[in-house]
Amino acid sequence: MLLGSQLRRLREARGITREAAGYSIRASESKISRMELGRVSFKTRDVEDLLTLYGITDEQERTSLIALAREANVAGWWHSYSDVLPSWFPTYVGLEGAASLLRAYEVQFVHGLLQTEEYARAVVRRGMKSASDADVERRVALRLERQKYLVANNAPEFHVILDEAALRRPYGDRAVMRGQLQHLIDVSERPNVRLQVVPFSLGGHSGESGSFTILSFPESDLSDVVYMEQLTSALYLDKAEDVAQYEKALKELQHDSPGPSESRDLLRGLLQLS
Repeated sequence: MLLGSQLRRLREARGITREAAGYSIRASESKISRMELGRVSFKTRDVEDLLTLYGITDEQERTSLIALAREANVAGWWHSYSDVLPSWFPTYVGLEGAASLLRAYEVQFVHGLLQTEEYARAVVRRGMKSASDADVERRVALRLERQKYLVANNAPEFHVILDEAALRRPYGDRAVMRGQLQHLIDVSERPNVRLQVVPFSLGGHSGESGSFTILSFPESDLSDVVYMEQLTSALYLDKAEDVAQYEKALKELQHDSPGPSESRDLLRGLLQLS
């Protein structure tokens, strides 16, 4: 998806149509469209030919993009969970693992990277009532595997804003919720985690569109991606004007919400009440 986004921008900058790009690699216009959306695998030769067509002669830039093409064709660890993943989610897990900065707002429940095992199990059971016990455990295992990102040597920065509603809505019994609140307090102390809570007392705020995540990547020439999950699909936005709107909303939420220290105090207060 990231490579496709880069190829699309390079093509548009040169004023080349998808039809012309397809002709240059002996492919159809629709294949170029699928490549730019990240929905097909990439042949190294095709990428090389497109870069030549787009006038990319700098060896470092070509090498970087061709390496990205090779990486895009390697199956990630999450593919072993494909039997329990919705079709749109593996793309997100791959982007999440490649990101150097994750910024998220959650309103329905605690973000998946911060869920305890018991809380995650309760969330999955609530959302997948017909799933077998084995499928539930597989989904929980995937969620716990994703959380290893936060403690890896190259862990990303994770800035997350949780609506108070997500903290008060019970998933599991009292012990599960108490464990989840304590976990949030503990993990918020990690140097790469910035956790804020939007209290009910704030009233209306800029997160009115619902939950979303903005992913940023260490490569300076890769654009940010906004991810929004829906009931039967997900949206991935990478156009600069779209990303800017969500960044603006997130910055307003960060500004209007209590800081990390005050948010920990709020979490402690909720823990005492639970």
